[in-house]
Amino acid sequence: MMGAVAIPDEAHPEVICLGLSALDRIWRVEKLFASGSEKIRAGEHLTEPGGMAANAAVAVARLGGIVSFWGRAGDDDAGRILADGFAAEGVDIENFRLFEGGASSVSGVIVDTAGERQIVNFRGRYPADPSWLPLADLAADCVLADPRWPEGAEALFRAARSRGIPTVLDGDVADVEVFERLLPLTDHAIFSEPGLRGFAGDEIEPALAHAATFGCRMVAVTRGGDGVTWREGSDLVHLPAPKVPVVDTTAAGDVFHGAYAFATGAGFGISDALCFAGAVAAFKCTRSGGRAAIPFVDELKSS
Repeated sequence: MMGAVAIPDEAHPEVICLGLSALDRIWRVEKLFASGSEKIRAGEHLTEPGGMAANAAVAVARLGGIVSFWGRAGDDDAGRILADGFAAEGVDIENFRLFEGGASSVSGVIVDTAGERQIVNFRGRYPADPSWLPLADLAADCVLADPRWPEGAEALFRAARSRGIPTVLDGDVADVEVFERLLPLTDHAIFSEPGLRGFAGDEIEPALAHAATFGCRMVAVTRGGDGVTWREGSDLVHLPAPKVPVVDTTAAGDVFHGAYAFATGAGFGISDALCFAGAVAAFKCTRSGGRAAIPFVDELKSS
């Protein structure tokens, strides 16, 4: 499944992931909701830590990277579960702050038998000010941020840019103003289809062209089973997704971004990094679960 892109044994890049950490409550169903008044029965329910940048951090750790998660949660039961989940994965959480009086982010995820999902998210309640982050001592091979804490992402990306550290933006759905704020500081912008559509319109080629005007080195959009399309300079390139039996797509985009940041930090070129990220995300989709299904490096090497 890994194709021509191998993982060097010595690849242990240092990566910082900043953004959303959420507690996911997952229900497995035969079909998704079709109307607002419909009731559906769940065959299984589980709770696990999640969140875009948080899952990306775990993906980096399982690939063999040295990773820190920078983010916020409430000093509540959910926040402590999130912190324990990071610690169990070997993710550094020195800069994952649990705010007294805050409320952690919690998501409800409904997954059908085809692996498609619906999500409702409470984004949490905590201070936006990022001044407590240790940016003066910033050192990493790559940094990644999602758009859920734009103040923190902007501060991290500015500091990384000043030190020549590559920046990767997880372009999930966000206000246009957030992308206009972060894209000028982004080297590698990788959108979801809904994120790109909300920012720049339905047509992929002009939407990517618009995103590229902000000065990113590379802009891309992940398209699920249709692979990834990216713009590098004036060239538009498409990479098909690996053909795998899809069981669950939960966290696939997060894994893609984490694997891309790992590969970028390890010195991969853009095409190889995208190919690698696609293969890791595809492997995740062959198994049930979100974070629980993220592959370890040894599994990838033997696939």
